[in-house]
Parts: sequence; C-alpha cells; structure tokens
Amino acid sequence: MIGRKSEQEELLRRYQRNKAEFVAVYGRRRVGKTTLIDETFHDRFTFRHAGLSPVEGKKKGMMSSQLLHFYHSLKDHGLGEENEPKTWLDAFYLLEKLLDQKDNGQRLLVFLDELPWMDTPRSGFVTALEGFWNNWGCHRKNLMLIVCGSASSWILDQLINNHGGLYGRVTCEIRLSPFTLSECEQFLTANGVRFSRYDIVQSYMIFGGIPFYLDALDSRFSLAQNVDRLLFSKNAPFRDEYDRLFSSVFTNPEAMKTIVELLFTRRAGYTRKEISGFTGVPTGGALTSCLKALEASDFIDRYIPFGQGKRETHYKLTDPFCLFWLHFPAKMQKKDEQFWSRHQATQTVATWRGFAYENVCFQHIPQIKRALGISGVRTLQSAWLLRNEEENTQIDLLIERDDHVVNACEIKFYSDTFIVDKSYYRELLRRQSILLEKLSPKVAVYQTLISTFGMKRNEYSGVFSQVVRMDDLFEE
Repeated sequence: MIGRKSEQEELLRRYQRNKAEFVAVYGRRRVGKTTLIDETFHDRFTFRHAGLSPVEGKKKGMMSSQLLHFYHSLKDHGLGEENEPKTWLDAFYLLEKLLDQKDNGQRLLVFLDELPWMDTPRSGFVTALEGFWNNWGCHRKNLMLIVCGSASSWILDQLINNHGGLYGRVTCEIRLSPFTLSECEQFLTANGVRFSRYDIVQSYMIFGGIPFYLDALDSRFSLAQNVDRLLFSKNAPFRDEYDRLFSSVFTNPEAMKTIVELLFTRRAGYTRKEISGFTGVPTGGALTSCLKALEASDFIDRYIPFGQGKRETHYKLTDPFCLFWLHFPAKMQKKDEQFWSRHQATQTVATWRGFAYENVCFQHIPQIKRALGISGVRTLQSAWLLRNEEENTQIDLLIERDDHVVNACEIKFYSDTFIVDKSYYRELLRRQSILLEKLSPKVAVYQTLISTFGMKRNEYSGVFSQVVRMDDLFEE
C-alpha cells in the first residue's frame, strides 16, 4: 500500500496489545479509510459491517433497514438462530453473543465501517453503542473495535469529544489525510500512469491527494483527456460527485454547500461574522457546528491573517475538487465534452493554475520548510492582503519564523524557468518595504520564490534570497 505507514504501524501496535481497544478512523470521503483497514488486517476480521448510505435516508423505515442489514451481517459471520433485532440494543446484544461464540482467546477484531450512517434520527444508536462498549467490550482484553466514517464531525462529536457515557472511551484516533504529492506520484506509478511531475501537480490541483480520484486516471490517456473523460463527458463518472460529497456526509448538505460556495468567491476566505451575514446561518452554535464539520472533513481550513488577532480568523475553501468543480463544471452553460483539452492555452485556465498552485503549496508547508532548511523552526503561515486608500498589495505566502525571520513567498506556476524583469523587481521591493513597516526592527525579510522550474539568473534575480522548486514539494 502507498503511504499510510505510520497509520498502519499504530493499528498493528494496538492489535498486538493485550488490552481492549476502541479505535476511531475518520477523514474526507474517498480518502481511503476502508482500504487502510483492509490492507492492514486482510482476513483477520472476526466481524465486519458497513452502514447503508444516507442517500436512501429520505425514505421511511431507514432505521429498520439499517437493523436488518446489520442482522444479515451477523448471520453471514456465523450467528445462530436468533430473532431479527428491533432496536440497536438488541442488535449489539446479538453481536455480543456472536463474539462470545467465536472467542477462542485470540484477538477479536470488529470493524464497523461508515458508523455515522447507522445513527438514523431517534434510533438510539449511540446509546446502544455506549452500552455495548461500557458493559461488555471494554472488559474484554482481546477485543479490538475499529469504527470508521466519512462524517468526521459525527466521529468527533459523538465519540472522541463525547461528554456522556462514551467520554474518554476511544483509545486511539486516526485522522486520515489526503496523499502528499510524493504519495500521489508513487500511487500513479504503481497504477502504470506515467505523468510528468508538472502534470502530477496539475492533477493535484483538480483531484487533490484523494486515492479514489487518482485511481480513476487511465494510463492510456493524457491528463487533459482524463479530466474530460471524468468530469466533462456525457456520462462522466464524477458528474454527480460534488453533490454526493455533501449528501453522503452531512445531515444538512444544502447549508454546507451554501457555506462552501460562499468561501469559493474569495481566495482569502471570510470571517465568521461575514459568513453568517452572507449565508444567514446564525453566528452561534449552528455556524460553529457547520464550520467544524467542514474543517474536520478537510473541505476548509482556518487561519489568522498576518498582523491580525484571533477575532479575525478566516475560513477558506481548500478542497481541490470543490475548487475546481465550482470554477469550471458548475459554471458551464453548454456541454463541451472536450472542454479541458480545448482550453489548456486560455488565460482563464492559466489564471486558475496560479491560484490552484498556491493552494497546493499551502498543503505542502512541511516540504517547503524542509527545502528552506527550517524544518525544526516553529512557524506560522498565512497570506497577506493589504487594501486601504494608500496601499493595495498582497503576498502569496508569509512564513513567520521563531528565529526572527519572515519568508515572503511569491508563488508562480510556469511551464518554464521564471524570469524576474525590472518592473516585477521594483514591485517586490515595494512590497518588502511595506512589510518591513509592519514588523519589528529585529525581524528580517527573506524574499522567496516558489516556482515550478526555478528561476533564470539575471541582474534582477538577486531580489530572491531563496528559491523552492516544484521538485522540492515531492520530497517525503
């Protein structure tokens, strides 16, 4: 399996302990949670079950369907003649009977996939899970319970941060993040897809580090052809993916999409007050819940803009798939099955590449710090946008360091080496001068270029003291 080494090691370490373990694995939909569990444990499961998709939840009797599905899984794993459960308390009691039946002193491995889907309204599911673990499971030293779900906020609220009977019961939590560029390269190579790093970065701009999307790339086609096939063709496999991302993870998908689509309109993001004002979602618990859910599912990120306090915390959209979808497919008036192939040389796509590359860089801060030789230095990262009557300037990425240095990073996505001309040189000096006015005299500013293929040396290139190349982002 590509990547996930630390996660596998932790799962196996927990498996080998002579102690009851309650493990929660969560992360964005399609990120590979089930694959991680399957590849780590193969055929060692004593019992496994996956909840039914909530897309069907609009139909009456969803709780009964979930219970019947669970009962069928129990029967498939060897449960004897037992009546079909009518409640979740009954269902978990049958699970106890099955595990008792199979207990030979070896590790009992139970995997409940898409756990949040089982918790239908007024089903009493969490109470029953609490009873199963507190009354039975936690007393079995050979039991390892792994639960998994794409509804990350549910995992956090109902399990990890539970203030009731499940408080402190989760013994291990694993948040599974998207692949890095290096892991994407390994994954594509293993699938026989031979893209250049330039194209791998562009695929990351569209699909992010999501294994499910990368697995759909066909080695017979170019990246542009793959994008057309997956997103723009008549029967594009991902034509409904944007809506599914929300309907399958959130109980209030329309409210979540409203927030995401607002954040899409401004690269720097919005404050809580602004989000509430534009969407109508109250600034209290409702908005907090929405933002926490989106952040836990890796759709958005929060940061404090340079020079501002916590009250000015901004939330911005960072999920590459959502950003691409809203930028192109969602805006299309007419169907064009070869849209991406036809528009590669347009200014619209070139502009998008610049913004999207910035997002890729923000998602690879550890690699940038390593290239700068500051991996061990504590830092804060943000963009800087200054707009007032006197000045109008921005810096793509500021890295504030504990060693009294600020890296002012310019991010450029070019198909060739970047050339600094006289006007750009003067603009950089102007920005540096404005920035220095905002900093302590003890702080130095290092102009830093982050580009695809580096920089051509000329009489103006000395303005940059450090250069980070695209290849540096692929380092482990």
